[in-house]
Amino acid sequence: MYIYSAPLEGVTAAPWRRAHAAVFGGVDKYFAPFFSPTREHVIPPRVRRELLSANNPGLRLVPQLLCRDADDFIWAARELAGMGYSEVNFNLGCPSGTVTAKGKGSGLLSRPDELDAFFERVFSALDGVKISVKTRLGVEEPEEFGRLLEIFARYPICELSVHARLRRDMYRGLPRAECFAGALGRFPGPLCYNGDIFSPAAAERAAGRFPGLHGLMLGRGLAADPALAREIRGGARPSGAELERFHALVFEGCARDFGATGAAVPRMKELWSYLICLFEPCKQLYKQLAKSKSAGDYLAAAQAILSGVPLAPGAYFEGVR
Repeated sequence: MYIYSAPLEGVTAAPWRRAHAAVFGGVDKYFAPFFSPTREHVIPPRVRRELLSANNPGLRLVPQLLCRDADDFIWAARELAGMGYSEVNFNLGCPSGTVTAKGKGSGLLSRPDELDAFFERVFSALDGVKISVKTRLGVEEPEEFGRLLEIFARYPICELSVHARLRRDMYRGLPRAECFAGALGRFPGPLCYNGDIFSPAAAERAAGRFPGLHGLMLGRGLAADPALAREIRGGARPSGAELERFHALVFEGCARDFGATGAAVPRMKELWSYLICLFEPCKQLYKQLAKSKSAGDYLAAAQAILSGVPLAPGAYFEGVR
């Protein structure tokens, strides 16, 4: 079974991917945080930099597109093919209100006829570019998933990853695993499960519950425990030395890619909102890290945790309930 790294805006950018592959590995494919093509049909420099092969050496990376207009998608997919990408992922999963209000991300799931027409246009226009899809079960009710599956099954989607929640769930509550089970045997292509895979035990339960599952997509669980993919494959939990090296590589990569050490600080704080679960409780030290302004203050606070706080045995991210 394959293991994928889901895109997390502000966390799993190129510096994180490079550091993760170098220190922990275990991931078969990384998905880049989404890019929203506009009618100007220009790839912004920051997006181009993010996707350059030189910034993702040796990684199997898939760009992700978030849009509503089929022609914008077609243009962007062709541009990405020109950059050397053979697969493009279509984001139907983002639940953010600013995204769904425009009918994008999981907002498009409430318009099944429009989604069907979108796929008809895209697949008739694109040749030689594989298209995978990341979706939710629907917007408001689990019953929506049946209609969506009918649409997905009509097109040559190379891989379907399903976050087993509705848009209205956001990231709260337990995934609706029983709804995901309805996709088994109804979608003809490779099917991947996404949703609260926070530990090897959770991965084992998903593999046992869904026979024939093609892959698992790890999001917040992998951000919180960068060794999780390795652990699922039978490997070791992260060590303190590995986390120090990983942290240093991510920080140095952010400072390089974004042009200054100060620009790395907010990105590192976002990563720490996940990583902190690996350590024994250290409320005061984490508070100092969260309040740090300069790169020097941030690095001192981070090092105090990395070298001075013991790892919590068996601790994993718990999600939002």
